[in-house]
Amino acid sequence: MHIETQLAQHRVTGLRAQADAHRLSTEAKPPVELRTRVGWTLVELGLRLASAPGPAPAVA
Repeated sequence: MHIETQLAQHRVTGLRAQADAHRLSTEAKPPVELRTRVGWTLVELGLRLASAPGPAPAVA
């Protein structure tokens, strides 16, 4: 077997192992509480309001 083929198979095996590990770690996490989700939503809203351009100042 060519070395390139072996390396490709090794990479695929490694990627599958990483995907499985990631899937298992996300399944093991406890569900996010409603309070946490609401809190982060408020933070995101505040950041959007703070970064939104305001009306142009009137020049007298």
